[in-house]
Amino acid sequence: MFWCFFFAVDMIFWLVKRQLKPLGELEKTAIGISQGDYGKRMRVRTKDEVGRVGNVFNQMAEQIEDQMKELEEVSERRKQLLGGLTHELRTPMTSIIGYSDTLMNVKLSPEQQKRALGHINAECHRLERLSGKLMNLLGMYDSESIFMEIHPMKELFSRVSKLETYRLKEHEMQLQMDCQMGDMRMDVDLMESLLVNLLDNAIKASQPGSRIELKAWGRTILVRDYGKGIPQEEISRVTEAFYMVDKSRSKKAGGIGLGLALCVRIAQIHQGELSIESEVGKGTSVYITFAEEVFS
Repeated sequence: MFWCFFFAVDMIFWLVKRQLKPLGELEKTAIGISQGDYGKRMRVRTKDEVGRVGNVFNQMAEQIEDQMKELEEVSERRKQLLGGLTHELRTPMTSIIGYSDTLMNVKLSPEQQKRALGHINAECHRLERLSGKLMNLLGMYDSESIFMEIHPMKELFSRVSKLETYRLKEHEMQLQMDCQMGDMRMDVDLMESLLVNLLDNAIKASQPGSRIELKAWGRTILVRDYGKGIPQEEISRVTEAFYMVDKSRSKKAGGIGLGLALCVRIAQIHQGELSIESEVGKGTSVYITFAEEVFS
């Protein structure tokens, strides 16, 4: 009689322990996740109530892991945003400094002074607009702030040429332009930023006295320089954010390796594809080819 009683108690204790074991595993898994091990999961062995709780817990853990990955991506995009702003601010600021230095140190006619102040004013407004545009480019999207309109490519080329005048003169370089492309559906500020970035890269890669080409025909835009060139094994990587072929030269020039990454993104927004051809010592050609839809 007593033997049966103790046996029954022992069986009940064993069954309770067996039922509670998954809860112990659940506790350990929860502690692991709370300590940052977001890939930790509970092993589900049964299909009873405890097993169903385990499945629900694992689903919750999957969602937590996905959310943490998303937060990490947002954090990385914020870092890119700061880098992108630094990169984009440099060109307008160089232009502003150049024109303001001229106003302070060179005797100009009233008409020339007015023209220089107009360039400074235009660049300041461009800085204001670009800060909002770059937030969209680097992942914090608000599609309403990207304004697409039909715009003449020749007019865009003319604007970019004027923006780059100071830098080209500073480096004793010539810009050869040939635009055979008509109107295109674009966000003018972003397309301007795309071409300015490519021309800046060409200037940095070239020697004083060099020639840089900016051409457009059919559905293609070309920016070509005859400078240092890019090693073949690195061409596929130069469009990665923060990647720099010549780190020492890029640091001296204030670069952070974000220009081409931005160019790729702008091209994508305009249904375009960016490709690069380059040879060390002979120069680099960057092509942007757009879909037919952006011209209709």
